[in-house]
Amino acid sequence: MNNEAANSNSLQDVIKAAEQAGAKGLPPVHLWEPDYCGDIGLRIGRDGQWYYANSPIGRKRLVRLFSTILRHDDDGEHYLVTPVEKIRIEVEDAPFVAILMHREGAGREQCLKFETNVGDIIEAGAAHLLRMEIDETTQEPSPYVHIRARLEALIARSVFYDLMEIGEIVGDDFGVWSAGVFFPLAPASMLGAQNG
Repeated sequence: MNNEAANSNSLQDVIKAAEQAGAKGLPPVHLWEPDYCGDIGLRIGRDGQWYYANSPIGRKRLVRLFSTILRHDDDGEHYLVTPVEKIRIEVEDAPFVAILMHREGAGREQCLKFETNVGDIIEAGAAHLLRMEIDETTQEPSPYVHIRARLEALIARSVFYDLMEIGEIVGDDFGVWSAGVFFPLAPASMLGAQNG
């Protein structure tokens, strides 16, 4: 059997196991410790697009299924995990992208809910933190929101602009409130302190 056929069979095995494991919500991937089965050419691009053998996976239902068995391990790698298989998946940035934000309330009382490209919806707060990284070379900001376990979503540029519009200065930081938690997005000094 050639390598491509072996990878295809392994992918089919993962799909079948994921369907069985996730029949009742998110599978308990944190409890599973199967043997490592290698790398079969799965990748998630920075834009949230999933690829198999460098071809985009167009079936949203399949991507959603895979997202439920994704795990980020202590070795820094991401894996698709079933009770019997553990397959490495390359993740260019974050495994998910927050594509929508819903705002309820305003100021300190507001709640911000984020929806990802795979349909997860979370409310930013103590259990789902927002954080910002600045690229040392380009000084480009990359905002993230925690989704579950050790998995995050990169906040899409349009959603980031929405966040910046509702931000306020608290102390030395410019940021947003959600569920009673203040999340700094940038030092207030970087904004010229135009908001009060």
